[in-house]
Amino acid sequence: MDVKSGARERIDASRSELIALSHRIHAHPELGFEEERAAAWLCDALDGGGFRVERGVGDLPTAFVARAGSGPLHVAICAEYDCLPGIGHACGHNIIAASAVGSGLALARLADDAGLTVSVIGTPAEEFGGGKIRLLESGAFRGAHAALMVHPAPIDAAVPPMLAWSHFDVHYRGKEAHASGFPELGINAADAITVAQTAIGLLRQHIRPTDRVHGIVTKGGDAANVVPANTSVRYMVRARTLGDLGEIQGKVMRCFEAGALATGATMTVKPVCDPYAEMLHDSELAAVYQRNAEALGRFFPDLGALGGRAMGSTDMGNVSQALPSIHPVIGIDSLPAVNHQPEFAAHCVSEAADKALVDGALALAWTAIDLASDSSLRSRLLRSSGR
Repeated sequence: MDVKSGARERIDASRSELIALSHRIHAHPELGFEEERAAAWLCDALDGGGFRVERGVGDLPTAFVARAGSGPLHVAICAEYDCLPGIGHACGHNIIAASAVGSGLALARLADDAGLTVSVIGTPAEEFGGGKIRLLESGAFRGAHAALMVHPAPIDAAVPPMLAWSHFDVHYRGKEAHASGFPELGINAADAITVAQTAIGLLRQHIRPTDRVHGIVTKGGDAANVVPANTSVRYMVRARTLGDLGEIQGKVMRCFEAGALATGATMTVKPVCDPYAEMLHDSELAAVYQRNAEALGRFFPDLGALGGRAMGSTDMGNVSQALPSIHPVIGIDSLPAVNHQPEFAAHCVSEAADKALVDGALALAWTAIDLASDSSLRSRLLRSSGR
């Protein structure tokens, strides 16, 4: 039996357990850095599959690194398992997690024969918090030559564009007063938000098509009859590259400063996490993944102009700046539902989603095997270590 057939046999044998793992994570959604149950379930599955598991890496209790094999080419497979507030697993991280475990289990007993070292890296807080950035800084990816993962979406795409982003809170401080009896004595911090959001709305006329600005009010005041003195918003700014991000963020910050200036409130800005970089898909690795996914019957449609539309942002972009990486998306037949909708969350435990997690696991495993067996590609990856 060749190595790829062995990987397929291992995943076929684990299919029921992988689907059950995906559904269990979906049924118990946990926010970023709070994924205690999901992380424990993943670690237990990998430990039982022959991995050496280190929990709580990088001073993050819900992060882990599971390692198997001792081959010269070191491939990292990233697992995500946090949810979105209010709508649970509406981005399908339950599928990402189960696919990562599946590909790891497929490779663990074959790694030495394939010339691989395999690490499954549990990366918390992708939605809000940048767990991969913190793991990069702590050395969790040290020694890896390539990083792979697969993410659910309505359809399959090998190189979906992912934007750089900045995520921050803005706080305004004004002065309380009786809103009816003595309004002239107050400084209305809620009006500062109104001015800022109006300015941002006007700014949209003068930004690039790939720029995005969006946010929510997290505190608008305490009582209708008290002039609001403490207000807050949480905003995201996105752009095609980190360089573009700095430019658009400067413009957005001037809008928030306008709110403070117009009302007399004071303003403070606090980052939620480090900026996410744009995703640099390694074209050769992506082509290998696509060939393997197509061999499993996956279809990659020609999306035309829609294919250039950015789908979001990910801290996998920061990983891709450090080592060759891919972040393909795998279709779960959810249309018209799309990521970050409750309807998409419902699709993430459908029959199509279960098939996608198994296909994704095997496509990743086969991709890792091909990277080790292709002498030219393997040599390039070995040379690129630590770029």
